[in-house]
Amino acid sequence: MERPGENKRFVYRLVLTGGPCGGKTTGQARLCTFFENLGWKVFRVPETASVLLSGGVKFTDLNEEEGSVFQENLLKTMLQIEDTFFELGRTCRRNCLIICDRGAMDASAFISTEKWERIMKDNSWNCIELRDNRYNQIIHMVSAAKGAEDYYTTEDHSCRSEGVELAKELDTKAAAAWVGHPYFDVIDNSTDFEGKIRRMIGAVCHKIGLDTGDRLLSDSKKHKFFVRGPLVDDSLFPPFQDFEVVHNYLQSNSPNQVRLRKRGQKGYYSYIHTVRRQNQPGDQVIEVKTQINHRDYINLLTQKDNSHFTIYKKRRCFIFNNQYFQLDIYEQPSHPRCRGLILLETYSALDDEKLKATLPTFLNIEQEVTGNPNYSMYNLSLREDWKNSKKYLKKGFLGPEDCPTHELKENGDSKSPNIYAKLNGHAGCNGLEGNVYEEV
Repeated sequence: MERPGENKRFVYRLVLTGGPCGGKTTGQARLCTFFENLGWKVFRVPETASVLLSGGVKFTDLNEEEGSVFQENLLKTMLQIEDTFFELGRTCRRNCLIICDRGAMDASAFISTEKWERIMKDNSWNCIELRDNRYNQIIHMVSAAKGAEDYYTTEDHSCRSEGVELAKELDTKAAAAWVGHPYFDVIDNSTDFEGKIRRMIGAVCHKIGLDTGDRLLSDSKKHKFFVRGPLVDDSLFPPFQDFEVVHNYLQSNSPNQVRLRKRGQKGYYSYIHTVRRQNQPGDQVIEVKTQINHRDYINLLTQKDNSHFTIYKKRRCFIFNNQYFQLDIYEQPSHPRCRGLILLETYSALDDEKLKATLPTFLNIEQEVTGNPNYSMYNLSLREDWKNSKKYLKKGFLGPEDCPTHELKENGDSKSPNIYAKLNGHAGCNGLEGNVYEEV
């Protein structure tokens, strides 16, 4: 992605998904109007399932095998339609927002795990590419059947006939399909519908980095909690996705920081290069994030800062009480201070008491540690003992893994012209500025 407002083109691929009667249709129209008023070109990828179902297909008429084949063909059709719009976005001369009415992973919500994995294998697909690398952001609009039952209706949708209980079930499945995407926002029914739409538009603007003034105010902030182990059995968790996550800090000029993140499942990985600039105007911290390929990742690893341990985690992502959580379980090898460490993170606009009521009841959450320097990933990775280290960052100098920041973000590849340009004594890139909160 390129920085909006400059001569470079900026293309943002967004999936708008959710449960029945969640506000997708209205949300898509409002998003389109909002961005067109800013001078953007907006493409709207139609919902493939609705296109096919409107042609006379009925799931109830299909047996199990026919249903599986239909989902595979639906996914192939969806990817081709999306690619057509992605290509239009690539050649568009204006900043471009591409809104996908549901995305590739939605198909997995309607078939068994075994059949989904068979489809992946038969077509040489994997979830890292289909879920994490294909789209910039996922927005899940929670069904009115969850928390706004009085407003749930099927009258305005020709392909919808679900009752409230089935709608709740479908909403849960649709959300679970996207658990694990690094930029996943769940828009619940905690406000009125207008507030819900504003929160949805605000979430997109914040991720892109657009300054909307006070039009779309959001009080969402990051919360971090210390969890006492051992964890309960996996069967007591809601549906989750586990990832291998590896962080390496690279050489940089103090107080700026540079790190690499490798994140993946089953041998497939995505790679993020991050430059964090301290001491910005207003005491802000600015980040530059770039999605890179494996070759760039290996090359950049040669600049590893040996004063830091490599951080290894198992990251578990799940939804509980309509709140998206990630659970970081630190693994060996690491400094003794990290042994057995488990941290839970979420973003929320709820006040402390309401947020406390949404926290996972199956976890032994001991205390909130948001902003506590002892739980900063930068400090945790230091090889030296903190009392002897000049690199230990005290409260007030922590980075975006611990507190809200401004962020610059770019999706790049091996063709990114600036990936090896020197920035603060280290490779850097141009990016996209804005107030956003997302996975470290």
